[in-house]
Amino acid sequence: MNEFDRFLVSCVPSERQILHSETEFYAFFHFGVNTFTDREWGDGTESPLIFDPEELDAEQWIDAVSAAGMKGAILTAKHHDGFCLWPSGFTEHSVKNSPFRNGNGDVVREVSEACRKKGLKFGVYLSPWDRHEPTYGQGKAYDDYFCGQLTELLTQYGELFSVWFDGACGEGPNGKKQVYDWERYYALVRKLQKNACISICGPDIRWCGNEAGQTRESEWSVLPSPADNIDFKSRDLGSREFLRGAKKLRWYPSETDTSIRPGWFYHAEEDDRVKSADTLIDLWYRTVGGNSSLLLNVPPDKRGLICEADVKSLKKLGDHIRKTFSVNLAESAAFTADKTDALHGANALKTDTYDVYYKAPDFETTATVTALLPEKTTVSRVVIKEHVPLSQRVEKFAVDVRLADGSWKNAAEGTTVGYKRILRIDPVETDAVRIRILDSRVCPVLSFIGIY
Repeated sequence: MNEFDRFLVSCVPSERQILHSETEFYAFFHFGVNTFTDREWGDGTESPLIFDPEELDAEQWIDAVSAAGMKGAILTAKHHDGFCLWPSGFTEHSVKNSPFRNGNGDVVREVSEACRKKGLKFGVYLSPWDRHEPTYGQGKAYDDYFCGQLTELLTQYGELFSVWFDGACGEGPNGKKQVYDWERYYALVRKLQKNACISICGPDIRWCGNEAGQTRESEWSVLPSPADNIDFKSRDLGSREFLRGAKKLRWYPSETDTSIRPGWFYHAEEDDRVKSADTLIDLWYRTVGGNSSLLLNVPPDKRGLICEADVKSLKKLGDHIRKTFSVNLAESAAFTADKTDALHGANALKTDTYDVYYKAPDFETTATVTALLPEKTTVSRVVIKEHVPLSQRVEKFAVDVRLADGSWKNAAEGTTVGYKRILRIDPVETDAVRIRILDSRVCPVLSFIGIY
């Protein structure tokens, strides 16, 4: 174990970051006046009178995304146009002056309550760019305004798992731009919602680098700190070479955000351009199965409902996930390892928990773990999870299956593992699967292996 690799694995996630990783897959709901103007970005001059989703049913939204296997949802409480989906006490530009629920509506409350009723986590998006607010561009005056609205969201809607900021910064109604007091915003979130991760312009969760759902083969959660000068579109954000020379590190896991439609808000002309179930399935494997969480936007329509085409694709995705991963063959397997720490044996890999884990001996950077199945069966998916409370360590691995003649066939290989790696392999009948850790920064530590 050299000092450099020891330094790299000294970087570990916070408890809130671990909880966020376990959420894995969650919804984005872009909804507001843009839904009714058929625009992507409003300019702040929209009348609240246009906001009237007469059939709004937040439980229908949550049922739709739950059917896809999502574990949470984030609502655009205020987009760049400044229109608030809750009756904010800091502006008249909100639902309280709309026809929705006769001026007594609160979309944030309805969605948050639907999430909790259905067992999903809830989070909010609050745009720092406000094209309606007159104090935007006036420094502290706007920061006071923004923190006032942020406080409303942080204190009136129960526990939040995510507070989502983007970096949009343009001119306000006075033609000026605002210099955001990010540290003040972050401190307020930490004070009022200590378990919420602050994403994407925030210290907890980073942008993957695009909005198209593109992913990296090697997705690292350990990055240099500060990350101000990092190009998140780069294919390499965390290799040894990239990190060499870093004085400080941060645990900064990736979130992939993309939309089920070409746009982020609902547009009727896109009803025939909803991502197919096959496209969503591939997206899910590459993100959730590639050490990145997946934030999938599903925009409600003018009725206040998720469109039927979106619902259909989402259910097919969820059906695939439930069918494929319903039975973990590894639960009845016998695990062995060629190198084992005396306190952390390979049988710990049967349970998907951080309470127990497998660890190779100190100073070993390779290891082979074998799962002996009770009988021959067809295998097509293998899941590997590192014990990330002890950092991200694996840099190269391979998955093999045993054939009828006793020989081993390489079925898959990869670089990083991290929170979760899902390997799709050609279906093969086998009675044993082995995972070879071919390179690790320090001794590899795994929390779970699943075979399906």
